[in-house]
Amino acid sequence: MSKSTTRRTAMKNIALGTATALALPSLRASSATAPAIRNPQSTIGNRFGNSVCRWCFNDFKLEELCEQVKPMGITSIELTTPDEWPILKKYGLTCALGAHPNQSLTEGYNQPGLHSMLNERYFDLAKKAADAGIPTIIVFSGNRKGLDDKLGVDFCAKGLEPLAKYAEKLGVQVVMELLNSKVNHPDYQCDHTPWGVELVEKVGSPNFKLLYDIYHMQIMEGDVIATIKKHQDHIGHYHTAGVPGRNEIDETQELYYPAIMRAIADTGFKGYVAQEFIPKGADKMAALRKGVEICTV
Repeated sequence: MSKSTTRRTAMKNIALGTATALALPSLRASSATAPAIRNPQSTIGNRFGNSVCRWCFNDFKLEELCEQVKPMGITSIELTTPDEWPILKKYGLTCALGAHPNQSLTEGYNQPGLHSMLNERYFDLAKKAADAGIPTIIVFSGNRKGLDDKLGVDFCAKGLEPLAKYAEKLGVQVVMELLNSKVNHPDYQCDHTPWGVELVEKVGSPNFKLLYDIYHMQIMEGDVIATIKKHQDHIGHYHTAGVPGRNEIDETQELYYPAIMRAIADTGFKGYVAQEFIPKGADKMAALRKGVEICTV
């Protein structure tokens, strides 16, 4: 099974059941100034929050994972859904990046015919995130399917503008993930930083940014540290993994994560960096612990 299939399958099955469709919340309760997006509880000894992606450690029951990661200085288990957030809270953890149980990486905001359905879905998720104190939710561009990149930006912006405005009122951040279309997600449209930056600028909301996945962008374009420095204002969240293979971020792979983490911290970033690698060894928690140590600056 491919790594991309593993992730899509895992994210599709995060929830215990299918979410009930809800009507769009009203936009009338507006304010001139958007509330500040919630910042993480600072990890002791680190300049940003440490998180881990749930799907990479699906071998562990969620409660067991909570017990294992908290002593490492991890304060978030992300890509979890609203039904799972009470379990995190029970263990004094949060979800840095909330996911919808029925979300799709391939059917996204670049398809105008899906805007109504997607906004119904993500308005509901944003409201639940705000109520639970979850700082950020994730959305996707969808696959190109022959769509021109410029039109893809325009269509995504049109669909995302109402969600971004609603997120401003709630104090929730919305991020679109940059994924590679070379290895893991063929035909995915938000596959280069400049495309994502153009979208962020077109949406024009302080509450809509990019999820800069270091693994994916190393595969697509490299120049990771320079890109982070140049586009720090367009980035709201980070993911890690080793290249090649999406495994541990140790000395076996081509990226030098200590320098990347220092670059992120030096931008003044106060959000979360999440471990999203698939451990190769038998001791998965040891691999995760080492990843957190590498990413502590």
